[in-house]
Amino acid sequence: MTRRTERLAEELREEVAQMISGELKDPRIGFVTVTRVSLGPDLRQARVFVGVLGTEKQRQASLAGLKQASGFMRRALGQRLRLRHTPELLFQYDEGLEASDRVARLLDEIHQPRAEPPPDEDEE
Repeated sequence: MTRRTERLAEELREEVAQMISGELKDPRIGFVTVTRVSLGPDLRQARVFVGVLGTEKQRQASLAGLKQASGFMRRALGQRLRLRHTPELLFQYDEGLEASDRVARLLDEIHQPRAEPPPDEDEE
């Protein structure tokens, strides 16, 4: 990515995160974290990666609420940012968070001391 694209992606990430936490009133949207934004080469599409705290059902509901609010957020971004074309927002669950959590749990299991097996009664 070029420097301009990286800067725009970071600005979009901050603005979208602020809108989700403060301006959206949809009860389906739970605790959502915007992890990163990836822009297409023509800057007309922005893939917004989000992490959702909760169950699979809550994650699906949050993504549905974000998808429904994408038009509102796109209009708001168009008013806040000086761009020729405001990118279309496509929300996607960031599975990287789940994978890193799984790796962290596995590492914790490895580092836990193992309980010693009980001594055999035959060896006495």
